[in-house]
Formats: sequence, C-alpha cells, structure tokens
Amino acid sequence: MRNAAFLRRELVELLRAKGIADERVLEAIGTVPRHVFIPDSSLQHRAYEDEAIPIRRGQTISQPFTVAYMTALLDAQPGERILEVGTGSGYQAAVLVALGARVFSVERHKPLLDQTRGVLAEHGISVRTRHGDGMEGWRAYAPYDAIIVTAAGPDVPPDLVEQLRAPTETKPGGRLVIPIGEHDGQQQIYRIRRTGADEIETEPLAKVRFVPLLPGTPGA
Repeated sequence: MRNAAFLRRELVELLRAKGIADERVLEAIGTVPRHVFIPDSSLQHRAYEDEAIPIRRGQTISQPFTVAYMTALLDAQPGERILEVGTGSGYQAAVLVALGARVFSVERHKPLLDQTRGVLAEHGISVRTRHGDGMEGWRAYAPYDAIIVTAAGPDVPPDLVEQLRAPTETKPGGRLVIPIGEHDGQQQIYRIRRTGADEIETEPLAKVRFVPLLPGTPGA
C-alpha cells in the first residue's frame, strides 16, 4: 500500500491527540502494517482511519484507538506470556508481538483463523494460535502474565481468571483486560488483577462496543 508508513505516522499523532500516552504502544501502532490484516482490498484504503472495519464471519478489525487503549491497559512487557481471546484479523496480536510479548491466541471461527495464520506467517509475525472456545482459555500454556479479550461477553469467564499468574513476593499477579456487557448494547472495559490465590481486584474503565464473545467452536 502506497504511503502506508506516512499514514501510520498520522494515525499515531491522532491517537496521541485522543489521549493515548504510552509511547511504546504508539511506536507499535506506528510499526504494524494494519492494512495487511484487512482481507478485502477494497477496504484497505481505510486501514489508517480510526474506525473498525469488517473482515469476515461478522467480525471486525477493531478501531485503532480501542486497540491502543486496551494494549496500554494491558501493559505488555517484553518476554511476557500473553493470551489473546479472539484472534480475529491478527492485528491486535501483531501489536503485542511488536511490544516483545510471547502471544498465544484462540479463535472460534476456523476459516477466519486459517486466513489469519497465513497473514501472520507471510509477515513473519510469531503468534501461537489455536482453534477453540476462547472462554476456556488455553490451559496448556498457562499461567499467563496477561490476558486480553477482544470480544464482549456478559460476564468474566472464570477459566480466564484461573489462568492468570498468581502473585509472588517479588511480582504482582497477572492482569486481564476484557469488555463486559450484552452484545446488543454498550459494553464496558474492565481491568482485572489477580491479587491472591482466590482473590481479584476489578477496575471498571471505558465504555465501548465490541462483537459478542460466544461459546463453542464452529468449524466453518
């Protein structure tokens, strides 16, 4: 895409003006080529506008502000093990990889996941992915330093909280960033921190709109 680097710089300045202050996150947004995660070539010219764009299976590539905001809340650090629920286009995972995280991602729509795996591989973005029910997490690689959920559900899946790393004497527990709410209305982003073996701390934050987080693993 012509002028993609210039358009990314403009997007970064727009996000900064909208209140995204985490320079590491802004640098990642300025590095990742969002247009390659939009399968419909007729929509790629909109890649660096601050809006959600449809991909397939009723899913969207999230608005860049939302990606930046949730990524900043997650506070992903180099080398951390992060679970993403809802691989979607792969854009959010790519931003986390650009921050140096080790990313594990679950997607319930297999055709979408197959397409996204191809895009990630083509651009050398290392993300371990699985077709499955994201509400169950991915126990094989738990515990996680952080979990990010890119679709909204009515409540917090308990399996995800269980898969957060417990705190130690030298390190705080894992954190979960998730939108909660009914799919036909507005949702709210929550940041949840694991503060003990059976304790969590919940922080309500911005109001948003996401596609619904659904159970099950459709094969097509």
